[in-house]
Amino acid sequence: MNKYNPLSKSGSLLERAGQIYDYVPSKKGGPIENYGPEILPPEITKRPMVPAAPDRAPVYDGPRVIVDREKLREAGFVVPDGPVTGISEEFRIIKRQLLLAAKGTAKQARLPHGERILICSAHPNEGKTFCALNLALSIAAEKDNEVLLVDADFAKPSILSSLGLEGSKGLMDALADPTLPVEDCIIHTDIAGLAILPAGEQTNADTEYLASSRTQEVLNRLTQNNPNRIVIFDSPPALSASPASVLATHVGQVVMVVKADETTETALRDALSLMAGCDNIQLLLNGTKFSPTGRSFGSYYGYGE
Repeated sequence: MNKYNPLSKSGSLLERAGQIYDYVPSKKGGPIENYGPEILPPEITKRPMVPAAPDRAPVYDGPRVIVDREKLREAGFVVPDGPVTGISEEFRIIKRQLLLAAKGTAKQARLPHGERILICSAHPNEGKTFCALNLALSIAAEKDNEVLLVDADFAKPSILSSLGLEGSKGLMDALADPTLPVEDCIIHTDIAGLAILPAGEQTNADTEYLASSRTQEVLNRLTQNNPNRIVIFDSPPALSASPASVLATHVGQVVMVVKADETTETALRDALSLMAGCDNIQLLLNGTKFSPTGRSFGSYYGYGE
């Protein structure tokens, strides 16, 4: 692993990880930094959807679960409608690069399935769920986008517990049961623009279900007639569970979380090789506390940490 000298590094969090690990993204992209809740009602029931324009998804008008903002703050997450902080500014920069790739620009075509973003890591405890949830909360604040956060870590799901929400049917249930519409598994929250798709019941054939033709059909339904929805998948660690490599074939962007001073170069390169099903991989530097300029990000404008 390359020796990491923080005083010699500069650039964004996306760029720093690439410098540390001497990594050049396969096509477009670069690295990122890291730094529960009351539910009403406890049993989520479905209500009819409000009709929308033919080319748009129906507007959801059913029950929503309440997320405790104070618990989000205590856990270090981006707080919706909260004060601007260093970490919220970092994820604003991170999401902007991902959204530009998803939507395209006048000079750059949008990535195929760029609205599907997989957050992964080589090993457990490197911050992938922390980064996935913060990224989702940040994108939910967008005026022209909504976000669906999918817990795809079927063996050890943690998105619901991170938000203090109760379990329910999820993605794996929809893949295993052709009669179950995946839309019925989505949990809508009181945070504007944020919805959750739980992992669902783990099976002994998770990887095989993900590799089946039904997966593409189910994932298409998540964004069908809704061009403004971004889907973020919290994946299992690449070197710990096989579903990660299959999930990579269904998304347009992969963000590989690397933990400063812990993720080895060998582990990272092995994990990246398993993500070869996606052509666009970026590194996200997590757990770094230094600043090359000697100040915290955003302090110039008076933002607190």
